Amino acid sequence: MTKLSVNINKIATLRNARGGNNPNVLAVARDAELFGAQGITVHPRPDERHIRYQDVRELKPQITTELNIEGNPIDSFTKLVLEVIPTQVTLVPDSNDQLTSNHGWNTLENKTFLSDICRTFKQAGIRTSIFVDPEPKMVEGAKACGADRVELYTEPYASGYKANREAAIAPFIAAAEEARRVGLGLNAGHDLSLENLHYYHQLIPWTDEVSIGHALICDALYMGLRETIKQYLQALK
Repeated sequence: MTKLSVNINKIATLRNARGGNNPNVLAVARDAELFGAQGITVHPRPDERHIRYQDVRELKPQITTELNIEGNPIDSFTKLVLEVIPTQVTLVPDSNDQLTSNHGWNTLENKTFLSDICRTFKQAGIRTSIFVDPEPKMVEGAKACGADRVELYTEPYASGYKANREAAIAPFIAAAEEARRVGLGLNAGHDLSLENLHYYHQLIPWTDEVSIGHALICDALYMGLRETIKQYLQALK
């Protein structure tokens, strides 16, 4: 079964826009689990423009499913992850001022760095995933770095879905098959939505987890969080 991990960054963005604690990030995380989500994802950035480091600390004891922390493993991020000990850490090559993730790691050029950081997290008992573009050689490189999983960066699939979904999914099938061949777990995330998720899952049903935030929170504005999560789970059946 493919698990749905709900990224709650956008909830924190809304809270931070006004100050105070409305909406309550912890309450939304608990409700997302109550409504059927099998994980919660957060992506704290150095400027804390949405999820704050303290949010992550407070979330950990509240989560009853899986906590996935995404981010660039700079020193402050690494220290936070080792303090909190989530179920999974996802390594993403973001710059400090990046609006959103827009590419995966070059696991060949960054092999030494990624191998060291994978070793550090795995020694702490944390499942480690590397965010990669849908290229078999980058998947194979992640395996060589000691990762447990890869997360495929799915924006190119989402942006090409309407024009030609068969062409859009093709490189992801190749990368997913490589992950299966080398024995890596498989995640996916970025711009997956109710429009394109079911087709993706139909063709790559061995995906372990999808992490979805922006589209899911946008849908929840119209349908409510409970119904939205229900529909995303249905898309994964």
